[in-house]
Amino acid sequence: MQSDPSRTPSSVRSRWSRIAAGCALTAVLAGCGEPPSAPDVASEMPAHWREAPQASAAEIGRDWVAGFGNAELTRLVDLADLDSLDVAAARARVEQAEAQLAVTASGLMPTVGASGEASRSVSPGTNSSATPPFTRRIGNSYQLGANASWQIDLWGATRASVAAGEAGVAASRLDLAAVRLSVATSIADAFFRAAAAEDRLRLARDNAALAERTLAAIRRRFDVGTVTALDVAQQESVVASQRAAVPDLEITLRQTRNSLVALTGRAPEAASLRGGGLARSRLPKVAPGLPARLLVRRPDVAAAERRLAAQAANVEAARAAFLPNVALTGSAGLSSAFLRNLLRPEAFAGSIASSVSETIFDGGAREGRLRLSRAQYDELAADYRKTVHSALTDVENALVAIEQNRRHETLQAAVVEAALRAQRLTEQRLSEGTIPITTVLDAQRTLFQAQDTLVQVRLARFRAAVDLIAALGGGQSSADPASAKVVASGTDTRSPMVLGGTDPRP
Repeated sequence: MQSDPSRTPSSVRSRWSRIAAGCALTAVLAGCGEPPSAPDVASEMPAHWREAPQASAAEIGRDWVAGFGNAELTRLVDLADLDSLDVAAARARVEQAEAQLAVTASGLMPTVGASGEASRSVSPGTNSSATPPFTRRIGNSYQLGANASWQIDLWGATRASVAAGEAGVAASRLDLAAVRLSVATSIADAFFRAAAAEDRLRLARDNAALAERTLAAIRRRFDVGTVTALDVAQQESVVASQRAAVPDLEITLRQTRNSLVALTGRAPEAASLRGGGLARSRLPKVAPGLPARLLVRRPDVAAAERRLAAQAANVEAARAAFLPNVALTGSAGLSSAFLRNLLRPEAFAGSIASSVSETIFDGGAREGRLRLSRAQYDELAADYRKTVHSALTDVENALVAIEQNRRHETLQAAVVEAALRAQRLTEQRLSEGTIPITTVLDAQRTLFQAQDTLVQVRLARFRAAVDLIAALGGGQSSADPASAKVVASGTDTRSPMVLGGTDPRP
């Protein structure tokens, strides 16, 4: 009776070894755990804004700067987009990420090399004979060769690293968009602060002239004996106070302009600015859109999401490190002692080999790297959610500031109108000699303070509009392929800003 070959002891041992290897592989993969899951931030997004419950889905366009209606501001933002040193550094970081991705992706391809060698060796005759004549031996060698090696990405570790690199490149491009937006909004903020300082400086000089005119009227009354020297001294104090306010406002104006020029990538001495005050700009109506759109509108939110995806891929690469490495190597070439025989078929030499390696014991290094990758993912997940919450907070705060500063300006304008009317009446009564000097002084101080406060409230409205634009992402969208291309190249195709509250685009 013949025995079944499949039942021989060696066949049984081979089969059981394969089963054991499969069980061990399954155990290793199970020990690595499941890949991390992304946080569901979409479920946390509110249906509408608390401060703008009736807001539509319309949003600002990329050319939000034009909405302020100031050609000088537009010029400065365009200059900064080209020459800002912060933008230049961010563009360089994009190039670094792209170069690093190319290095990582090269691991998916085999490495191929070539070599060529020609040599001549001379052996002295004294090595082969003890007595003359001595004959030297001359030997020649000619070789041409090629070699190749390929680390097979059998378990996807390199592919996971490439995916992480691609997400990193996307994050760096979004960081560039965030820097461009930050520079543009910083320029707008500094521009309006400079404009407000110019308005306040003009008011201080006008009010100093008004106080001097009042002082002249009081001195005329003093000459006829209807007021005292104390009254004259009090008005002189008002004049001196208005004059003393001018240097501080000059400092604020000039320093703000210097900072503004520096934001464009130039030295303060290399450019001049055209001013004109806040009256030369208008306040745009910025539609906040829907809260959920912040996930693609805000470049910092989108960048945080890309970094989270990159770290998830890094976790996959760390899991794949538990599996064996498979490599192929090969070489081929021609070798001959005579150059004329180098290209003959008999001169061919070659080799090919494969290898499988697996780390049996590394003191827990791989487990530690996997735990580190997972902990880094958890950190980035928390940062991602925090960025989303911060974005929502920024929009709500900006909406509050816009509405309350609008109300404040309306009320403050009424204060200025009443104070101006009171000052004119006191000035008229002063010329008639029918009003106490203290009433004149109080009316002047009230007017001066009310006018200065009104300028600051108007500035707060402009700054709140800029803050809202920044909080909404400045019209960019990471979901738009054209926008990603724009961010990468540093160019921009601008579209009209929503000024009326609705956007005609789908």
